[in-house]
Amino acid sequence: MTAFHDGNDPKFIEETGLRDEILYNLLLSQDESQVLIALYDQNDVLRYANKSWRAAYHIAPGEEVAWGVLMRRNFEAGLGTVLATKNFDEWLISTQSRRGKVPFRAFETDVVDGRWLWMTETVQQNGWMLCIASDITPLRTDDRRLRQDRDLALRASQTDELTGVGNRRFIMTRLEELTRRELPADGVVKGCVAVLDIDHFKAINDRYGHQAGDQVLLDFARHAHSFVRRLDCFGRIGGEEFMLILPDTPLETGIGILERVLERIRMARPLQNWPDLAYTCSVGITALRADDTAQDLFARADLALYEAKLGGRNQISVI
Repeated sequence: MTAFHDGNDPKFIEETGLRDEILYNLLLSQDESQVLIALYDQNDVLRYANKSWRAAYHIAPGEEVAWGVLMRRNFEAGLGTVLATKNFDEWLISTQSRRGKVPFRAFETDVVDGRWLWMTETVQQNGWMLCIASDITPLRTDDRRLRQDRDLALRASQTDELTGVGNRRFIMTRLEELTRRELPADGVVKGCVAVLDIDHFKAINDRYGHQAGDQVLLDFARHAHSFVRRLDCFGRIGGEEFMLILPDTPLETGIGILERVLERIRMARPLQNWPDLAYTCSVGITALRADDTAQDLFARADLALYEAKLGGRNQISVI
């Protein structure tokens, strides 16, 4: 039973007043800290940033902005993070495929003002993410370059070279992690996994050529990835086949997300030289069960995909 607190109880006032005082001074000290601190919500919208973070990434006081929008704005203005890319959209998809997908990660990044930062990202189960960055510019340049090369190699090992989304190794690791999570307090397991496959992809390759096929794959990855939330994972598992992992998501919600993906794909016209070319995809989806292994989940989703294709393609099948 939850205890009832009388708002006039001196002890209660003293306890809550102390908590408010601690919170106030904590936020005040963080706002004045030279360490960069930011908090993003489950939709990757900036909800708090101290003065140091706002100065580094050119954010107005009190401004709440989506991370992708902020990065695009700074990239176009030549501000914020140094991005070694000529194609911002490809960089964004690749980065969002990894951003916030693990409970904690640390990496190094440089900003346009010449500083080199050590960045940590801590993700809560509800999807909120705390980012803390420290200035490590005084460290030896050779050491920094070595660590940067290591980070680039790690990123490459987790990324599909063509589409920029997570590769099979990355997505299968996330699938293993999903099945190994502790049961929630209420004992109710939520989550689902979908396998998506582009319909008649071989015919597209045969008729229009492999470069056209690559453009279709890129188009599909871009559209499908636009529906991926902070805690979700999306990656290419081989050929024209992709996987979407939806943690803490009821099956009905997962089906709704995938219905929007299919609708978007039906409207896509990916080939500039053949503007009338349309394509579709088929999806198999299954819900997480308490005793599932990663192999169990993958097998059921794959079987559901097979049923979707047998049923005429361009649809979602559930097992």
